[in-house]
Amino acid sequence: MPQASALLAEPAAGSDFAPLLRRIRAEGLLERRRGWYALTIAANALALAATGTGIVLTGDSWWTLFMAVPMALFGARTAFVGHDSGHAQIAGTRRTHRVLGLIHSDLLLGMSYAWWNDKHNRHHANPNHIDKDPDVGVGALVWTRRQAAQREGFARWLTRHQARLFFPMLLLEGLNLKVSSLRDLKRQKAGERRVEATLLTLHLVGYTTLLLSSMSLGKALVFALLHHALFGLHLGMVFAPNHKGMEMPDPHGERWGHLRRQVLTSRNVRGGPLTDWFLGGLNYQIEHHLFPNMPRPHLRRAQPIVRAYCRAVGLSYAETGLVDSYRQALGHMHDVGAPLRTG
Repeated sequence: MPQASALLAEPAAGSDFAPLLRRIRAEGLLERRRGWYALTIAANALALAATGTGIVLTGDSWWTLFMAVPMALFGARTAFVGHDSGHAQIAGTRRTHRVLGLIHSDLLLGMSYAWWNDKHNRHHANPNHIDKDPDVGVGALVWTRRQAAQREGFARWLTRHQARLFFPMLLLEGLNLKVSSLRDLKRQKAGERRVEATLLTLHLVGYTTLLLSSMSLGKALVFALLHHALFGLHLGMVFAPNHKGMEMPDPHGERWGHLRRQVLTSRNVRGGPLTDWFLGGLNYQIEHHLFPNMPRPHLRRAQPIVRAYCRAVGLSYAETGLVDSYRQALGHMHDVGAPLRTG
């Protein structure tokens, strides 16, 4: 399975991306930040351990449900480490990245690293391409009016109201990630499947043991549902602003180069350190898509360079606030379903 960083091939000398890549390399922004990641991983591990300890100490009480909030928050940070591992941002070898990814995705979250990487790599290769990007394929939601016109029955009703249902549906995303991970085991090769199935089982056993040893079955079920609802909502809030409502390449039109393909389909979210923390650095979506193996702490430093370069070559650079990014994404979903509301 290819690393996402492999998607960033060396550009031709005359391409519009080559000068930007040379500048970024000259600034040292593609160099590894092992110390930063070591501290980040250690701090997150301590936060998860503290959350687990809090669940045990609070015990069989409804107050324990409040611990679902930090578990979801630090679970999302765990997912960010898995994401960065898949993009080869952290260490120097493919093996180390795979180990980090398996620990943070399969073992700690119960989410398949191989499934996520396969899906995410295809997204990075062709963002917002209706035939090639799995993130804009037909699913519970649709992203073009042509997709919407093909909906029938309950799916048609869902599409009519998908903008207002988007955030409530994200409450199911945490469970959906695990179901999709289990389904993907059939696709994987035997060796990969054995490793991932073992780690996913260990996660389930450990998670179930933590809850049932701390609280009654009823409270444990409520806690698990609340935790996964908040986790799914958080991840959905991270990924929703990135591409929804941005340009979608014409499958039958001209082929875009790397710079145009990644910049025009992506949207950045303005903010400070808190926004960076909450969104895991993915608020610099344009920079991340242009340089998928760039370490997360370098994305903020790369932004003014990329923004200035886009202006110099006459390429639109989308950037907005967090709330407005949701407004734009929901507006696009609302517009897609419009013909079904008036037909």
